[in-house]
Amino acid sequence: MNVLMINGSPRVKGNTAIALKEMEHIFELEGIECETVQIGMQDVRGCIACGTCAKTGKCVFDDIVNELAPKFEKADGLVIASPVYYASANATLIACLDRLFYSTSFDKTMKVGASVTVARRGGCSATFDELNKYFTICGMPVASSQYWNSVHGREAGQAAQDGEGLQTMRVLARNMTFLMRSIALGKEKYGLPVSEPHVFTHFIR
Repeated sequence: MNVLMINGSPRVKGNTAIALKEMEHIFELEGIECETVQIGMQDVRGCIACGTCAKTGKCVFDDIVNELAPKFEKADGLVIASPVYYASANATLIACLDRLFYSTSFDKTMKVGASVTVARRGGCSATFDELNKYFTICGMPVASSQYWNSVHGREAGQAAQDGEGLQTMRVLARNMTFLMRSIALGKEKYGLPVSEPHVFTHFIR
Protein backbone atom coordinates (compact mmCIF):
# COMPACT_ATOMS: atom_id res chain seq x y z
CA MET A 1 0.00 0.00 0.00
CA ASN A 2 1.17 3.51 -0.60
CA VAL A 3 0.25 7.08 0.23
CA LEU A 4 0.94 10.21 -1.77
CA MET A 5 1.48 13.34 0.32
CA ILE A 6 1.36 16.78 -1.28
CA ASN A 7 2.99 19.60 0.66
CA GLY A 8 1.58 22.94 -0.44
CA SER A 9 3.99 25.02 1.62
CA PRO A 10 6.70 27.08 -0.09
CA ARG A 11 9.00 26.34 2.86
CA VAL A 12 10.88 23.08 2.32
CA LYS A 13 11.67 22.58 6.01
CA GLY A 14 8.78 24.52 7.47
CA ASN A 15 6.05 23.59 9.91
CA THR A 16 3.93 21.82 7.30
CA ALA A 17 6.88 19.53 6.60
CA ILE A 18 7.16 18.76 10.32
CA ALA A 19 3.50 17.70 10.43
CA LEU A 20 3.91 15.44 7.40
CA LYS A 21 7.14 13.94 8.75
CA GLU A 22 5.26 12.87 11.87
CA MET A 23 2.76 11.03 9.66
CA GLU A 24 5.50 9.61 7.47
CA HIS A 25 7.20 8.05 10.49
CA ILE A 26 4.01 6.18 11.42
CA PHE A 27 3.44 5.04 7.84
CA GLU A 28 6.95 3.60 7.77
CA LEU A 29 6.35 1.75 11.04
CA GLU A 30 3.12 0.35 9.58
CA GLY A 31 4.83 -0.77 6.38
CA ILE A 32 3.05 1.80 4.20
CA GLU A 33 5.08 3.30 1.37
CA CYS A 34 4.78 7.07 1.15
CA GLU A 35 6.09 9.81 -1.09
CA THR A 36 5.96 13.52 -0.34
CA VAL A 37 5.91 16.02 -3.19
CA GLN A 38 6.61 19.68 -2.39
CA ILE A 39 4.73 22.03 -4.71
CA GLY A 40 4.53 25.32 -2.81
CA MET A 41 7.36 27.01 -4.72
CA GLN A 42 6.39 25.72 -8.15
CA ASP A 43 4.79 27.81 -10.86
CA VAL A 44 1.32 26.25 -11.05
CA ARG A 45 -1.38 28.13 -12.90
CA GLY A 46 -5.09 27.64 -12.41
CA CYS A 47 -7.55 25.75 -14.58
CA ILE A 48 -8.79 27.66 -17.64
CA ALA A 49 -11.74 25.31 -18.33
CA CYS A 50 -10.47 24.56 -21.84
CA GLY A 51 -11.67 20.94 -21.80
CA THR A 52 -8.45 19.58 -23.32
CA CYS A 53 -8.11 17.00 -20.53
CA ALA A 54 -11.37 15.36 -21.58
CA LYS A 55 -9.87 14.74 -25.03
CA THR A 56 -6.26 13.90 -24.19
CA GLY A 57 -6.53 12.45 -20.67
CA LYS A 58 -4.18 15.02 -19.17
CA CYS A 59 -4.03 18.72 -18.42
CA VAL A 60 -3.08 21.06 -21.24
CA PHE A 61 -0.42 22.60 -18.98
CA ASP A 62 2.34 20.02 -18.76
CA ASP A 63 3.70 20.68 -15.29
CA ILE A 64 3.68 19.10 -11.81
CA VAL A 65 -0.04 18.31 -12.13
CA ASN A 66 0.59 15.79 -14.91
CA GLU A 67 3.49 14.36 -12.90
CA LEU A 68 1.25 13.87 -9.87
CA ALA A 69 -1.60 12.25 -11.82
CA PRO A 70 -0.08 8.73 -12.18
CA LYS A 71 1.15 8.85 -8.59
CA PHE A 72 -2.37 9.71 -7.43
CA GLU A 73 -3.87 6.93 -9.55
CA LYS A 74 -1.51 4.36 -8.03
CA ALA A 75 -1.94 5.56 -4.44
CA ASP A 76 -4.28 4.02 -1.89
CA GLY A 77 -4.38 7.28 0.03
CA LEU A 78 -3.77 10.98 -0.50
CA VAL A 79 -2.68 13.53 2.10
CA ILE A 80 -2.87 17.19 1.17
CA ALA A 81 -1.24 19.69 3.52
CA SER A 82 -1.14 23.45 3.52
CA PRO A 83 -0.16 26.46 5.58
CA VAL A 84 -3.06 28.80 6.25
CA TYR A 85 -3.21 32.07 4.32
CA TYR A 86 -6.19 34.32 5.12
CA ALA A 87 -8.18 31.34 6.46
CA SER A 88 -7.56 29.47 3.21
CA ALA A 89 -5.06 27.09 1.66
CA ASN A 90 -2.01 28.18 -0.32
CA ALA A 91 -3.23 29.36 -3.75
CA THR A 92 -0.57 27.26 -5.50
CA LEU A 93 -1.93 24.12 -3.84
CA ILE A 94 -5.52 24.99 -4.75
CA ALA A 95 -4.56 25.56 -8.40
CA CYS A 96 -2.77 22.21 -8.38
CA LEU A 97 -5.67 20.32 -6.78
CA ASP A 98 -8.32 21.92 -9.03
CA ARG A 99 -6.47 20.72 -12.10
CA LEU A 100 -5.36 17.38 -10.64
CA PHE A 101 -8.85 16.29 -9.65
CA TYR A 102 -10.55 17.71 -12.75
CA SER A 103 -8.11 16.44 -15.37
CA THR A 104 -7.88 12.85 -14.11
CA SER A 105 -10.62 10.47 -15.18
CA PHE A 106 -9.59 7.41 -13.15
CA ASP A 107 -11.94 6.20 -10.43
CA LYS A 108 -11.07 7.72 -7.06
CA THR A 109 -13.77 5.83 -5.17
CA MET A 110 -12.51 4.51 -1.83
CA LYS A 111 -9.07 6.07 -2.06
CA VAL A 112 -8.59 7.46 1.44
CA GLY A 113 -8.07 11.20 1.78
CA ALA A 114 -6.72 13.31 4.62
CA SER A 115 -6.03 17.02 4.86
CA VAL A 116 -3.59 18.77 7.18
CA THR A 117 -3.49 22.47 8.00
CA VAL A 118 -0.80 24.54 9.72
CA ALA A 119 -1.20 28.04 11.13
CA ARG A 120 0.21 30.53 13.57
CA ARG A 121 -3.18 30.87 15.25
CA GLY A 122 -6.50 30.80 13.35
CA GLY A 123 -8.03 29.70 10.06
CA CYS A 124 -7.23 26.01 10.33
CA SER A 125 -10.85 24.82 10.44
CA ALA A 126 -11.87 26.85 7.39
CA THR A 127 -8.87 25.54 5.44
CA PHE A 128 -9.53 21.99 6.65
CA ASP A 129 -13.10 22.19 5.29
CA GLU A 130 -11.84 23.65 2.00
CA LEU A 131 -9.37 20.83 1.39
CA ASN A 132 -11.76 18.04 2.38
CA LYS A 133 -14.16 19.07 -0.38
CA TYR A 134 -11.79 17.59 -2.98
CA PHE A 135 -12.28 14.17 -1.39
CA THR A 136 -15.99 14.29 -0.76
CA ILE A 137 -16.96 15.16 -4.34
CA CYS A 138 -15.46 11.95 -5.72
CA GLY A 139 -16.25 9.14 -3.30
CA MET A 140 -13.08 9.28 -1.22
CA PRO A 141 -13.52 8.43 2.49
CA VAL A 142 -11.95 11.07 4.73
CA ALA A 143 -9.61 9.94 7.50
CA SER A 144 -9.98 11.69 10.82
CA SER A 145 -7.95 11.90 14.01
CA GLN A 146 -8.50 12.73 17.68
CA TYR A 147 -8.92 16.40 16.79
CA TRP A 148 -9.19 18.41 13.58
CA ASN A 149 -6.02 17.80 11.59
CA SER A 150 -4.01 20.91 12.43
CA VAL A 151 -0.63 21.86 13.83
CA HIS A 152 0.40 25.29 15.07
CA GLY A 153 3.59 27.30 14.70
CA ARG A 154 4.68 30.61 13.20
CA GLU A 155 8.42 30.46 12.72
CA ALA A 156 9.94 27.46 10.94
CA GLY A 157 10.39 24.63 13.41
CA GLN A 158 7.88 25.82 16.00
CA ALA A 159 5.42 23.06 15.06
CA ALA A 160 7.78 20.64 16.82
CA GLN A 161 6.63 22.24 20.09
CA ASP A 162 2.95 21.51 19.43
CA GLY A 163 2.69 18.21 21.29
CA GLU A 164 -1.05 17.81 20.75
CA GLY A 165 -0.80 18.72 17.09
CA LEU A 166 1.94 16.16 16.46
CA GLN A 167 -0.02 13.50 18.32
CA THR A 168 -3.00 14.36 16.11
CA MET A 169 -0.79 13.67 13.09
CA ARG A 170 0.33 10.30 14.46
CA VAL A 171 -3.23 9.23 15.24
CA LEU A 172 -4.29 10.42 11.79
CA ALA A 173 -1.65 8.26 10.10
CA ARG A 174 -2.66 5.20 12.13
CA ASN A 175 -6.35 5.75 11.42
CA MET A 176 -5.62 6.27 7.73
CA THR A 177 -3.61 3.05 7.64
CA PHE A 178 -6.44 1.13 9.30
CA LEU A 179 -8.99 2.59 6.90
CA MET A 180 -6.92 1.77 3.80
CA ARG A 181 -6.39 -1.81 4.98
CA SER A 182 -10.05 -2.24 5.87
CA ILE A 183 -11.15 -0.94 2.48
CA ALA A 184 -8.71 -3.27 0.73
CA LEU A 185 -10.21 -6.24 2.59
CA GLY A 186 -13.72 -5.05 1.82
CA LYS A 187 -12.95 -4.62 -1.87
CA GLU A 188 -11.49 -8.12 -1.95
CA LYS A 189 -14.60 -9.65 -0.39
CA TYR A 190 -17.40 -7.41 -1.64
CA GLY A 191 -15.97 -5.25 -4.41
CA LEU A 192 -16.64 -1.53 -4.77
CA PRO A 193 -20.13 -0.09 -4.17
CA VAL A 194 -22.45 -0.26 -7.17
CA SER A 195 -22.13 2.92 -9.21
CA GLU A 196 -24.94 4.71 -11.00
CA PRO A 197 -24.75 6.90 -14.10
CA HIS A 198 -24.41 10.52 -13.05
CA VAL A 199 -27.58 12.58 -13.00
CA PHE A 200 -26.92 16.28 -13.61
CA THR A 201 -29.64 18.71 -12.58
CA HIS A 202 -28.63 22.17 -13.79
CA PHE A 203 -30.18 25.17 -12.07
CA ILE A 204 -30.53 26.96 -15.41
CA ARG A 205 -31.69 24.93 -18.43
